[in-house]
Amino acid sequence: MNIRNQKLTRAGLVAAAIAAAFAVVPAAHAQKVVKLGVIMPMSGPNAAFGNTSLNGIKLAVEEFNAKGGVKSLGGAKIELVVADIPQPNAAAAATQRLISQERVSGVIGSFVSSVTIAASEVTERAGVPLITFAFADEITGRGYKNVFQVSPKGSVVGRAQFDYALGLSKQAGEPVKKVAILYEDTAYGTAQAKGLREGAKAAGIEVVVDEAYPLGITDATPLVNKVRASGAQMVFPVSYLNDSLLIIRTMRQQNITTPTIGGAAGYIIPDFKKGLGQYAENVLSISTASYDTAPAIGERYKAKYGAFMPHDALIFGAATEAMMQAVDQAKSDDPAKVRDALAKIKYCDGIAKGIPAGCVQFDQTGAAVGAKPVMVQWRGNDLVTVYPAELAKGKAIWGGAR
Repeated sequence: MNIRNQKLTRAGLVAAAIAAAFAVVPAAHAQKVVKLGVIMPMSGPNAAFGNTSLNGIKLAVEEFNAKGGVKSLGGAKIELVVADIPQPNAAAAATQRLISQERVSGVIGSFVSSVTIAASEVTERAGVPLITFAFADEITGRGYKNVFQVSPKGSVVGRAQFDYALGLSKQAGEPVKKVAILYEDTAYGTAQAKGLREGAKAAGIEVVVDEAYPLGITDATPLVNKVRASGAQMVFPVSYLNDSLLIIRTMRQQNITTPTIGGAAGYIIPDFKKGLGQYAENVLSISTASYDTAPAIGERYKAKYGAFMPHDALIFGAATEAMMQAVDQAKSDDPAKVRDALAKIKYCDGIAKGIPAGCVQFDQTGAAVGAKPVMVQWRGNDLVTVYPAELAKGKAIWGGAR
């Protein structure tokens, strides 16, 4: 093989490798399509979240296309172009490719706050709307005009995580004076821990452990030992899946039954129960949504994917609906026009009815209007909403698995 052919072969392999990171979910018919980009961790430690999030997005698109697609554009179908972005350092290039090569009208994602922050810098410069489930306050706190956040901000989630748990402890007749906060040190964990601290300060409760740790720990024993020694009466861990499994397993193996209130993410997906078995029982967690408050939507999801609908699938499904409705209202696939329609949208139908706010709507910063979390608790293989009272589907069991 001559040098030129060798170079061509290597170039072809590089191009193939780049292309492999993207997958197109085609429209059902060969007609005009509107492309929406999806950025998700489809591989790596957060792949479980990426897959469930994508399932919610795909369900929304399939139902939208089945109802006639973008009617203002003659029934154009929505086509998803999915980019696997497991780490923040891959976000800029992949997002740029979606915009410049795939010519997407908008971007949906990511589950991971740090990836969303990196990707949003690209979409902002390009004038392409990005809609996300990710929590970090920074996402809509930078004055960007093209970023929209459907979930409550991380500090709001953290504050609700604390306030709801305190409400449950009072219902149980068990006053709390000391708490422990454990959080992974990324944008998500840092924002949520801020809300937890604010809740403790407002209630006059002492934070006896306030510990950040690096994402992807392999041994939770040092963290759990600090909790045990502190005398904390509630524990608030904020973690992705692998860390959540380690923390809860270590606590249960040490017979620590202190009420544990997870920070969403790793605590409220089917893989948490699969990984812990009986140790998951009675673990509480904050959640941005819950399938038991939207049974019809949850049943459609379960029939298609064989598991309950996690909060990320619900929220991303609602976010996708809002983006598609914005395309329809804009009567265009021009990203600038879609962005303007999305900024004004108030969508209260379909999957969006199943989120606690009941609608997808944004303020002038792109933050969600009316977004509020719920508290859920593991019972067998299901999550039950236990707080606030107006959304509760069952009574909380106070205390850890026994």
